Formats: sequence, structure tokens, C-alpha cells
Amino acid sequence: MCCLFGLIDTRLRFSGKQKSKMLHALATVSEVRGTDATGIAYHTGEQLCIYKRPIPGHKLKFYMRDDTRVGMGHTRMTTQGKASKNRNNHPFRGIIRNEPFALAHNGVLYNDLALRRNLGLPKTRIETDSYIGVQLIEQKGSLDFSSLRYMAEQVEGSFTFTVLDAEDSLYIVKGDNPFCLYYFPRCGLYLYASTEEILCHAINDLGLCEYLDVLPLTTPDLKQEKKRIFKAASPADKREACTILCTCPELLENPTPGYLCLLLSLFARFISYLPAPIVCISITVNCGDIDVAPELLRVVLSAINGPVRLSGSNFSLLRPSSLFA
Repeated sequence: MCCLFGLIDTRLRFSGKQKSKMLHALATVSEVRGTDATGIAYHTGEQLCIYKRPIPGHKLKFYMRDDTRVGMGHTRMTTQGKASKNRNNHPFRGIIRNEPFALAHNGVLYNDLALRRNLGLPKTRIETDSYIGVQLIEQKGSLDFSSLRYMAEQVEGSFTFTVLDAEDSLYIVKGDNPFCLYYFPRCGLYLYASTEEILCHAINDLGLCEYLDVLPLTTPDLKQEKKRIFKAASPADKREACTILCTCPELLENPTPGYLCLLLSLFARFISYLPAPIVCISITVNCGDIDVAPELLRVVLSAINGPVRLSGSNFSLLRPSSLFA
């Protein structure tokens, strides 16, 4: 299997040299999941740069600018298409309304040839199954939740995709392949990789452990609140309570630290009680120095398949409707 990795410097706290070092460390430890090729995508000003070579991660040389916020990487283990032909390596470039985007994929897709034939998609010299993701998004003529859901529902096989658009937004489309995201609230930094083991290895190598604050999921003052909300025995009552907690604007507008901890705990424990008609959850949380969105995103990613768009402290999550079956 291949490996996805990357970073998001939301506050531009790090220099280009520091971000290049972080990505290089991630690329190096990601070699355990593939050494045939390595590639990264990032913006230099308004230009999307995709740099990839048929070499292991530790040999890839690149330099990010100080104003680059997002770096999206991939190490490859070849399944289709020779890595020596660089067009077969990730990330891939796509174009929508004259604006470029980049896509990387971890997994194996089985119906790429059938989709290209049945949907009348253009022929391509790229020989990998992953490139069908680019073509499906281009076919819809937009890069948003609708086109990402369409792509996720069309492909068959295993996948997690990352997509970087022209506005420097990073989308994560998580299927049944692993994905791990860490957030460093003191400096506004996200790091991600396909597995937690790889991510922790890179964090240790970079000496970032001391900056990784974890928002506690339980505190003593929450015990009574949990008992009050979830004392009902039936799943229907629990589902109703969870739905109210997840969607009530008044509670999310000015949440207390205790409520944020409770919300995280509820998502982690009772996500299965969300009613099936809810296919899209949008959450914006702002509570002083406490940024709950990244930790909540990490919890949700581990429980639900679907595209996620990261943008500062806000995120939205979408489940492809076919996954409800």
C-alpha cells in the first residue's frame, strides 16, 4: 500500500525551510509503505506546484516558500503503471474551469477501466487506477462535496484520497484505508499520515512531541451532565440527545470547555446513533483559546467514511449516501 502524508500551517508560523524539513521527515518515514516514487503538491503564491520523482522519500529534494500553508505528499508502492514513467506517480494534476487541483490516493481501485469506458471519459497515457479520481471530478465540472461524493460512490475498491484545490483547501476523502491526523494547537499546525505509527515516528524525529496538546475527553464536572443526557435506556432516546448536541446552534455558538469535552466524548461513543437521514454535518466552534474542531475531526475521521474539508478552525464532514446501506 502507498502512504499519504502532509501538513497544514494555518497561522504561517513556520518558515519554508522548517515546513520542508517536516515534509521531508514525513516522506522518509512513509517509505515503509512505498519506495517506488515520491511526490508533493503545494502552492507557491497563486501557482500549484506538483513535484514528483521515481525515488524513495528520503531522496526527494524540495523547498517550500514561507507563505505556503499546505503541503500534500505521497509515497508509492507500484500496483499499476511503471514508476519510471513519472506521469504514473502521485499527486496527479486536474483542471476545473482553468483552475488546477492535485489528487493523491492510497488504495487499489478495481473498476477504473470500466468507468472510463461506460462514462465516456477521455483516454489517458496515465496507467494507474488512481487517476480515475481526477477524471471523475473533472467530469462533474466542480471541486466540492457533490463531486467528491460522486467520485467516492463511483469507484470500487479501497481508498483514501487527499485533494488540494486552487484555494489551498485540503479535502480528505476517507474510505476503508487508514488515515491519521494530529493537531498542534499552540502553533496551529496539522500533520497527517496514512497510519498513526508513521505520524508518531515523524513527530518524534522532528522533536514536536512537546507541542502536541490533547484536549481531554472527560473531566470530573462532566459526569453529572453525561448521566443526565444519557440516562435514557433506549437507543432512540440516545439518538435524539446526540442529534440535539450535534446540531443545536445555541450550544455550539458559545460552548464552555466542559461542553466541548462532552461533545467530543459523545461523538466518539455514540456516533452510531446518528439517524440515517443525516448525511452532512457542519460544525464551527470558537471558544477562546480552545480549538475543538481538529480533535473532533480526528475522532470523526476514525468513525465515519467521507470527504472532509479543512479550513482553519472550521470543517465540514460528508458521508457518501451509498455508505449508509
